[in-house]
Amino acid sequence: MKTGTTNDKAPYIVVIGGANMDICGKPVSLLINGDSNPGTITLSPGGVARNIAENLARLGVDCHLLSVIGQDQFADRIFHEGIESGINMDAVLRIENEPTSTYLSVLDESGDMSVAVNDMTVIDYLTPEYLDQHMGLVKNAAAVVADTNMPIETFNYLTSNMGDRNLIVDAVSSVKAERIKSYLSSISILKVNKVEAQAMSEIMSADLEKIANWFHGQGVDSIYITLGPDGVFYSGADITGTQKQIKDVHVKNANGAGDAFVAGVAYGTLTKWKMDKVAKFAICAATVAVAHSETINPTMSVARINKLMETNYEL
Repeated sequence: MKTGTTNDKAPYIVVIGGANMDICGKPVSLLINGDSNPGTITLSPGGVARNIAENLARLGVDCHLLSVIGQDQFADRIFHEGIESGINMDAVLRIENEPTSTYLSVLDESGDMSVAVNDMTVIDYLTPEYLDQHMGLVKNAAAVVADTNMPIETFNYLTSNMGDRNLIVDAVSSVKAERIKSYLSSISILKVNKVEAQAMSEIMSADLEKIANWFHGQGVDSIYITLGPDGVFYSGADITGTQKQIKDVHVKNANGAGDAFVAGVAYGTLTKWKMDKVAKFAICAATVAVAHSETINPTMSVARINKLMETNYEL
């Protein structure tokens, strides 16, 4: 595993990538396309990296966010609520005359995303020059978590200069995941869904072990392939398996599930658990996340996740 020693201070994690304001609408009954649907609309801070950071903070991890926001009201809310949730926001860059990234989603009646639009132009300011100012923070981290929203030249700078850190990457989407194919040898742990894994590997087979072995051949140490209601397939050094999803989950908002899962993986990695236990913990973190109408469940905690694990899995 690509890892190094940290300094004498308590270990911390750096999370790098997008921070958005999420605007989410959910109908009270069956979603009807092309029509006005009665429902509920919520606004909450979001963005893959920011969501992972907040989940980690709520799990008690010292977490620093490297991201870019504007100078508008959305930015103020993201910044101040980040601090309140426990994220270290000192390194977040604020840009004048640029709108804060916004993610607009419409859920269906079951809580799954039906359609979404994102405006993330401000992320272009997450440049190698900005990252260079904070490489001391990065190089002393116990682990670095990155999403694929950042410009590819910034991802290149990160992998070339971060030193011997654990790098955990969330692929985000098939389109954005394609950009990091040339950097797979620098990734310690990769989280993808099945569609992203197939697109990146160009293996359309349902054989997940074959797909995972392709990624290992490119240099990825460990991979988690999320399978929606079927759970997660995981593969690493001397371990391969599938962990089933928890049954009878009442989903209020599925938008934050993947981000909570990655936070669970990062927490388990920091704790040095084996992959099978990490997978269980991450699934339970995602289960806690979807039980709330906002992207992040404010009751996210290690104690709540552990209770779910004890109830649903053999430990």
